[in-house]
Amino acid sequence: MADRPETPADTSEDVQWRTAGDRIQTLLDSCAASGAAAYERAQQLVREVVGLYGAGLERIMQLAQVSGPVSGPVSGPVSGQSPDLAERLATDDLVASLLLVHGLHPHDVHRRVSDALDRVRPYLGSHGGDVDLIGVADGPDGQTVRLAFTGSCKSCPSSAVTLELAVEDAVRAAAPEISSIEVVTAEATTNVIPAESLLTHVHSNGSHTPSKGHSPTAWHPVPELAELQPGEVAGFKIADTTVLACRVDDEVFAYRDHCPVCDDTLAGASLDPLLECPRCRSHFDVVHAGAGVNVPGGAHLEPLPLLTRDGVLSVAMRSEPMGAPA
Repeated sequence: MADRPETPADTSEDVQWRTAGDRIQTLLDSCAASGAAAYERAQQLVREVVGLYGAGLERIMQLAQVSGPVSGPVSGPVSGQSPDLAERLATDDLVASLLLVHGLHPHDVHRRVSDALDRVRPYLGSHGGDVDLIGVADGPDGQTVRLAFTGSCKSCPSSAVTLELAVEDAVRAAAPEISSIEVVTAEATTNVIPAESLLTHVHSNGSHTPSKGHSPTAWHPVPELAELQPGEVAGFKIADTTVLACRVDDEVFAYRDHCPVCDDTLAGASLDPLLECPRCRSHFDVVHAGAGVNVPGGAHLEPLPLLTRDGVLSVAMRSEPMGAPA
């Protein structure tokens, strides 16, 4: 990693970062003494970090070009930027993640969590529920987000797990410094997510840490889902699991490829406007958590969390099957 020569105009801070390449290479060389495997892991770490920051900087330049030239003197990293540009940077998932790492995000925790919940409200609404942000409180171990869930799930309680994932992921991504989430029971309402099942601690490692009785879950980007046309149904293989995805107007929904009535695949299913199993002709409301329509025993499809993460539609999948619907 070569560094460019210093110039008379360089400040001490400029010199520090422009000589970082030599320091990184020295550290990599020292890792080689621990063996080839350690050296390869260190190189991979550097590649991942460089890739992340490179993508973030590229996004910043794209947003800056869309916003137009900045007028007035520039005396610091963000001085002279227009409010529109600052807002665009703050609300871009990739750039915001870099701002959060360095404590540079212009929005406080309350604003970030509130905006994140607004983004998942359409998904919660498809399950017949909603969420209110009661507040953010300081505690001995950090800040705690207090939420109140309202409404009732239009499917069986098992689909509450998908809501749990959606809310936890939104809060964690928007405010990784949050230490816990507290659920407040709203009066005269039914909790969509029971307080005892909602994840207590928020982690910043990008994976979903399971609560008791839940298997680990990871998010898988599926950009091709965005290409579905209104009324189209398609199957996708994700993490060795077949997923049925369909688009209704501007919304995309994802379910496990399994008909709970005939216990068979939904391959070849049609959507108009209900999803019809091509084998047993059972109908399901994909907009409302896959609830069965006039099917025996209240059978329903198994919904999967589908959210936009870093600008890409992503599906949450467990490492093991969730089991048969309740």
